[in-house]
Amino acid sequence: MPGALRSRPVTIVGGGVAGLTAAIALRQRGADVTVLERAPAITEVGAGLQLSPNATRVLDALGLLPALDAVSLPSQAVRLRDASGADVVRLDLARHRPQARFRLIHRARLIEILEHAARQAGAQITLGQAVETPPDGTLVIGADGLHSRIRTALNGREVPFFTGQTAWRAAIADDAAEAPEAQVFMGPGRHLVSYPLAGGFRNIVAVLETRDWQDEGWSRPDDPANLRAAFARFGGPVPSWLAQVDQTHVWGLFRHEVAARWQDGRMAILGDAAHPTLPFMAQGACMAIEDAWTLAACLDDTPDQQAALLRYETLRKPRATRIVGAANDNARNYHLTGPKRLAAHAALRIGGKVAPGAILSRFDWIYDFDPVTETP
Repeated sequence: MPGALRSRPVTIVGGGVAGLTAAIALRQRGADVTVLERAPAITEVGAGLQLSPNATRVLDALGLLPALDAVSLPSQAVRLRDASGADVVRLDLARHRPQARFRLIHRARLIEILEHAARQAGAQITLGQAVETPPDGTLVIGADGLHSRIRTALNGREVPFFTGQTAWRAAIADDAAEAPEAQVFMGPGRHLVSYPLAGGFRNIVAVLETRDWQDEGWSRPDDPANLRAAFARFGGPVPSWLAQVDQTHVWGLFRHEVAARWQDGRMAILGDAAHPTLPFMAQGACMAIEDAWTLAACLDDTPDQQAALLRYETLRKPRATRIVGAANDNARNYHLTGPKRLAAHAALRIGGKVAPGAILSRFDWIYDFDPVTETP
């Protein structure tokens, strides 16, 4: 029966989106929550996020929508354009999904909301606490990201492989009054995604196919001239955006398998620790938020911790695997060359004129999913 989490000690390793959302969901159900974060402060590098309804439904259930709306923008459309800047198709979210809540937000603002809510709920957050081995004597939740120690404890050492793609991330000042929408510029072997953020900023992510290996992670600075050179042939607003970039970070995109084992009855993993994904469906943070709700709901439903964690894994693994696969597919679709590219863009243009809602409906299974009703 619900209430099984009351006063149960839980240790969460990692203070990112996954860990903080889990802390709120668990604490609101009465768990005694401690978050261990290795960094001396909970901060994020400049980066934007797209939050789709499957995630915002969870944030609503946690009581966070007013705070979210105050520091984010509604995403009204996804606009696909070719490298010249010409429109391919515009997927009108406001028209075809008027009740759905798609938001554009700076990752740092989301982290601030989650950290404040976790502390307000009574979670204890310990900073500067590196965890080399899983703590003993308590339920341990691994929300420690791509290089998760908890995942390694559950699955052993795993080696991801470089996809042959390098990505840049940057933010620029942008006071344009145009409607907030995500724009995707698709070129041979590369693409660029951009959208506005609250406070007069614009997020830019640019991906290039290359044999030059880069480290995984967002912390390596790069010369903006390299970004501009890689996308020098792109048109539309791209040249003016890139001209404003004065600092950028670069990282290599690596393919990770969805973890074979998510829990062992004492430990469990969620978010990037369980299912790292390429950034081509804008679902990394969304899946982490879904995971957090489902994990807390499963644990609260029964005092049998082993059964609860098994249910969590059973519910979440198939969906996460499918989303990761969809992101892998988009990595190919955005970078088509030659006749395949021309044919694909022509099909999108025709579809956008004949049945624009049908294109968007291909992802109903992602956006219509409601973790709150699936695991009450």
